Amino acid sequence: MNVTFLLNGETVEVDTHPTQTLLDWLREDRRLTGTKEGCNEGDCGACSVMVTDDKGARALNACILFLPQLQGKAVRTVEGIAAPDGTLHPVQQAMIDHHGSQCGFCTPGFVVSMATAHLGGRTDHNDVLAGNLCRCTGYAPIIRAAQSVEASPVPDHMRDTPLHLAKKTQIPAPETSDALADWYMAHPEGTLIAGATDVGLWVTKDFRDLGDVAFLNRCTDLQQIEDQGDSLRIGAAVTMTDVLTAVRDLHPSYAEMIRRYGSDQVRNAATIGGNIANGSPIGDNPPALIAMGATLHLRRGDTRRDMALEDFFIDYGKQDRHPGEFVEAVTIPKSAPALRCYKLSKRFDQDISAVCGGLNITAQDGTITDARIAFGGMAGTPKRAASTEAALVGRPWSFETIEDAATALAQDFTPLSDMRASASYRMEAAKGQLRRYFHDLDSQPTNVLEVRA
Repeated sequence: MNVTFLLNGETVEVDTHPTQTLLDWLREDRRLTGTKEGCNEGDCGACSVMVTDDKGARALNACILFLPQLQGKAVRTVEGIAAPDGTLHPVQQAMIDHHGSQCGFCTPGFVVSMATAHLGGRTDHNDVLAGNLCRCTGYAPIIRAAQSVEASPVPDHMRDTPLHLAKKTQIPAPETSDALADWYMAHPEGTLIAGATDVGLWVTKDFRDLGDVAFLNRCTDLQQIEDQGDSLRIGAAVTMTDVLTAVRDLHPSYAEMIRRYGSDQVRNAATIGGNIANGSPIGDNPPALIAMGATLHLRRGDTRRDMALEDFFIDYGKQDRHPGEFVEAVTIPKSAPALRCYKLSKRFDQDISAVCGGLNITAQDGTITDARIAFGGMAGTPKRAASTEAALVGRPWSFETIEDAATALAQDFTPLSDMRASASYRMEAAKGQLRRYFHDLDSQPTNVLEVRA
């Protein structure tokens, strides 16, 4: 099939197969080898490219970005960051001036991420670069380079305009959820690809042939966030970047967890529906959403059904989703002032959780009246702590109550040991999160990043 997009200001038409990655095409077909292959799973940022569409420019990982996802968009690699006459971009010159590169392997990805952020006027450099791993230079000179060009004007050539093409790809790329529903009913064993932050690894790591695929990046009606008064209905194809923006003021603890669990490049691609639908026991969205009392919306053909999110996860690798049925949206309350989300991982930023907890306990007149507690990493699915909740409701809001309830976690979960954590650590960590929650709501400092001697 043919895919047409802009590459460093030049229109290109590519004859490709559905799961050819941009990284492979750049390096093997175009010989643009500045974009590096590091982890090949979206972790290290060595393959970062800038992609511009109607929503603006964003940094993405080329290693797990399939070419059909680029139809009509504009791509800029490190070779296109300097001006056509060879004049260096301000961030490139700053990397030289501030000694931001040693071996240079990671430098192209850093430069692309920095140039994309510079275009958008961003100054949150630690967040911007959390998904770019430096193996030898150290981050201080790179951050200094980014800071030094905050006031520098954006070069004109960086302002790409995406193509607006009447020509479509020759693969399924439905433009509405109605069209998607029709396709999925006809191809119930097919694979739906939204951000490809998970599916991409099926190709790059497992070397799977995905068979029939449909790309959802053109389903604009699945990319909407609808304010319903006391709740938000979030379309399944809304990126985690847009979810973060939507919940930053409403649910700051949830927003902070989102900021950590994926890099800028990952959040710019990953969708909330994909994170839910894959059913991972260590997905970081479900514990928070379950604790909020989120409602999941599913669709199969013209039939729709709603369910409490916790009921979607049946067993490891098994969800309550029929053939040809897909996640259409999720609804969350706009108010959950007692919600706290705690993520424990070996690496603070952009790492898989050992334990992730969502806690939301309500007390009135000193008595606990409701409790919604969910954990990821403690079972084969994201799961509510029903026994623990029962041990809390009706009891006084006190540390003694929390301590007593913590023992009930052993009735709710039998965690496993793996490379991220032992079973005993997970159980102690979950108990610790309950204790932390009590102190957190008591306005005591609980964040190790904020505690000062």
